Amino acid sequence: MPVLSVIVPFHNVEKYIGPCLDSIAAQTLGELEVICVDDGSGDGGSAVVESRQATDPRITLIRQDNHGVGHARNVGVRRASGDYLAFVDGDDTVPREAFKRLVSSLETTGSDLACGNVMRLHRNLLIPSWAHREAFARAVRRTHITRHPLLVRDRMLWNKVYRRSFWDGLGLSFPERMYEDQPVAMAAHVGAGSVDVLAKVVYHWRQRDEPGASITQRRLEPGNLRDRLLSVLQTAELLGRGAPKLRPDFDRDTLDIDMGVAVEAMAAMGPAADPDLVDLAVRYLDGVSREAWQSIPFEHRLLVHLLHRRRLAELADLFAQSREGSLRPGMSSEGLLRRRWYGRHPSMPVHLSELSGELGLQARLVSLDWRDGVLHGSGRVAVGRFDVSGLRRVRVRIWLEERGTGETLQLSDEESAPAWESVEQEDGGRLPEHAFPFRFAFDPVALSRAQLARHGQWDLCVRLRSHGLKLESRVAGPRWLPPLIPAPRRRSGVWLVPVRSSRGAWGIRLRTAQAIIGDCRLDGGDLVFSGEMSDIGDGEPVLRLRRRSDGEEMYFPVALAGQDFHARVPLADIDECVGHESWWEVLIDQGRAIRPLVRTRQRAIATVEGADREERRFLIDRGEDGCLLLAER
Repeated sequence: MPVLSVIVPFHNVEKYIGPCLDSIAAQTLGELEVICVDDGSGDGGSAVVESRQATDPRITLIRQDNHGVGHARNVGVRRASGDYLAFVDGDDTVPREAFKRLVSSLETTGSDLACGNVMRLHRNLLIPSWAHREAFARAVRRTHITRHPLLVRDRMLWNKVYRRSFWDGLGLSFPERMYEDQPVAMAAHVGAGSVDVLAKVVYHWRQRDEPGASITQRRLEPGNLRDRLLSVLQTAELLGRGAPKLRPDFDRDTLDIDMGVAVEAMAAMGPAADPDLVDLAVRYLDGVSREAWQSIPFEHRLLVHLLHRRRLAELADLFAQSREGSLRPGMSSEGLLRRRWYGRHPSMPVHLSELSGELGLQARLVSLDWRDGVLHGSGRVAVGRFDVSGLRRVRVRIWLEERGTGETLQLSDEESAPAWESVEQEDGGRLPEHAFPFRFAFDPVALSRAQLARHGQWDLCVRLRSHGLKLESRVAGPRWLPPLIPAPRRRSGVWLVPVRSSRGAWGIRLRTAQAIIGDCRLDGGDLVFSGEMSDIGDGEPVLRLRRRSDGEEMYFPVALAGQDFHARVPLADIDECVGHESWWEVLIDQGRAIRPLVRTRQRAIATVEGADREERRFLIDRGEDGCLLLAER
């Protein structure tokens, strides 16, 4: 008899079912059976399973008409004979040690359920799953969702192993609809005597690219939304009965995610929306506490409130304004000893209007350049997505702050009045913004010898102060938009390098340079650059590109003539982008990694044709320490 039964429902995932089964077959826990349930696939997925079955007797194939994944899982559970149960979706994969870790934990502790961390799998890139990152930050044995409330986000089936006797004793089964896993996963968490939480990654959850390939991609379809809302209601009622203290935590996530989908779908339908569908959303929202309502941003809160009050025509209009960036509610304050801030919109009731906890700054640069040895900059700072006309006597202060020491250099501190401006976005569109303009100047003479010698990093920061309001943040902005990063300047043998992080935050980096790129340009589809090395060393240098996300490396030749070097990188030869963006650091490797400083001001965006004839878009820029950086998105 197998120790573990792994149930794999699948439907039209021929491309992925092979790697899925290979990952299960490679598990270090060998005493398992794999029950594959073909839920009426119209592709060759069953043939792939049969090919694996021919060489692995642990695999069983069951065929059925298309009844949905819930029905398929129930069929698999009835066939399972192991002491433990696990579920894997046919387009995902499982790390090699996963099942051994989960089963061993249960056999050690006697818990009813063991669960572990998750990574999203996008093409060949693994990134942490936001839903699991916090809950699985550390291992906790024999706990419970009521003592570890972050597990309220752990609503998926497949990062777990369940004790079969516990499953049957609780009478768990899947509703035959989409989003069937959430109520079952939550029922298991609430009904368990104890749960083991593993910090190790036990599941790779695939993010698929094909349009309409997943339930999530079809989220706005009425049938899809109905099933989502039914699962939300079922889970809310379960928590209300078995773990009422967790209901606010559940509601915060549900208002943000599920109600965000409901708002988008209902706004598209408008007054023509199915009343029964609206009823489901309203039934859930009737039970949401004021505390949970206040947990979501004002703009989203306003839209969900309109859905709750069935004001669908108004919802459609305001949702369109929100998408266009023109929904800019006013803001004002009340109170003397304890000042509170409120959003102002005629459709929002006062009791849902407070926004004191969500106010924050969005500061971006408009220009940055050297003039007569002084770095001059200008920008705008907004208070979220609000009309700030009600703020009076606002002062905006700009300063540099050194990491580690906390030392500061004040650059400007002036009164400012808000102004409307149409602001360019990364997608090429423009949105209106109500913000306070600012200017500053940085003279390198202000740096002391000790500060220069530390070779530190200085962040550009902003503070907005008004009557009863004080907000601070770093000055940032979209990486792919202007302004250009100015060229570095030298003072007392130290390079002062204006830099911008991958997230767009600005600052000044002080550093020395063993190699300097003096010329950097595009030649057709090639990136060509040249410069000088201070010490050529003994070995032959090579150019090394290192991808930040996963450490992947590529190598290109470097031509050396004395201390001068020259390199050419065919952009089309760079490995394909993984995830939304790929960032490549450019190093010169001569037995040691040399990070060449880029002295040119030019920042270029290049478009080249890839091997599959699709266009690839690269940004040639400067990294956080002034070195050459290639980004693809």
